[in-house]
Amino acid sequence: MPARLAAYKLIERVEGSAYSNIALDSSFRDSALSERDKAFAARIFYGVTERRITLEYLISAYSSKPLAKLDKQVRITLMMGAYQLLYMDNVPDNAAVSESVELIKKLRKSSASGMVNAVLRSIIRDGKKLPEIKGDKFRRMSVEYSCPEELIRRVWEGYGEENTVSLLENALQPSLCTLRVNTLKTSGKALAENMRSRGIEAQVSKLDENAVICENLRDVENDKDFISGRYHAQDYSSQLCCKAVDPQAGETVLDLCAAPGGKTFTMAEMMENTGRIIACELHEKRTGLIRKGAERLGLDIVEPVTNDARKHNDSLPMADRVLCDVPCSGYGVIRGKPEIRYKPLSDADGLPRVQLEILEQAAEYVKKGGILVYSTCTVNINENERVIEAFLEKHKDFSGDSFPEKMGDFFKGKFMTAVFAKDFGGDGFFICRMRRE
Repeated sequence: MPARLAAYKLIERVEGSAYSNIALDSSFRDSALSERDKAFAARIFYGVTERRITLEYLISAYSSKPLAKLDKQVRITLMMGAYQLLYMDNVPDNAAVSESVELIKKLRKSSASGMVNAVLRSIIRDGKKLPEIKGDKFRRMSVEYSCPEELIRRVWEGYGEENTVSLLENALQPSLCTLRVNTLKTSGKALAENMRSRGIEAQVSKLDENAVICENLRDVENDKDFISGRYHAQDYSSQLCCKAVDPQAGETVLDLCAAPGGKTFTMAEMMENTGRIIACELHEKRTGLIRKGAERLGLDIVEPVTNDARKHNDSLPMADRVLCDVPCSGYGVIRGKPEIRYKPLSDADGLPRVQLEILEQAAEYVKKGGILVYSTCTVNINENERVIEAFLEKHKDFSGDSFPEKMGDFFKGKFMTAVFAKDFGGDGFFICRMRRE
């Protein structure tokens, strides 16, 4: 019961607009739950959040009341019970039902215990299958992949069927723990071998010798190799963004939206800790995260600066290369932050204007002949290609610059592209590389 109650409270918080990762961290920080119970609660919490539309569709087929008229406690308890029945083979059906009944009583809704029992028993009786989904392909995909129709349509219109399906399938998979090796201290092979000797399932990525993928690394920040600065966590798509910048030793590089610092750190390592990287962030607290990370990794060339990327700052130098990884809707990272998919598309309507403002300011710091890279972790064409089109229309001294050949065939001949899970296994991402004439 304690684990399920913890999961319920987390789901309730995220439905109230909390971020899943922040809610989980704050809830478990001082929790008396065992590690096993924490893992169980987290599984239900993330699972119900990921599968919300699917679970609500299933429950609505068996509930005598419309979903909108169910008390919040009843609706969440039913989703939790249904998730255990459909997706958690290690939980016996009887336990999923009985624990759900006990949970609704604990939530002071004893009058609904009979209904909870009846709905879940009916789901079991009918073979724990989704009823036939009626409607067009977008409605079917919405229920199957638990993603709002309007978001599916937006991605489909911008990037086509194959990429849309890739995004949706990936969003229901466990998040990969991908590490970027600190090449100043070790190698991918050595790091992976060391981790395996400690019981961590780690292997060097087939795509990059400096990327290591871990299966069961639960607590990165308390891992001894992390503490000693041998790596930092960074999704592979984000690492590709650094390859697009292609910083060289001795150069001056400006990272305009840098926190928490992953791209800054990777670029500093690519530069062999020689030159200068100014890592900017709006809030001092987040600038502090960059400073702390750089110190842990032994990166002397990183200079954290508190700065508003939308405003010109005369104290910032002209740079050989400028990266602006702008604030975005985050639709590319819904695998790790499942609640993002449920936010109204209208929430992102104002972002392209802000993104263009940041990109235009970033352009002012690029030396003649220098490189400007724009990136997002979203797959919304309005925040990606259309921002670039608007920028290039206004700034004739910039033009698309082909990605470095060493990035491989996928990037050959392109200067901007969206990246999906089917391409490299990482998050959805958009990268554009431009050069100042």
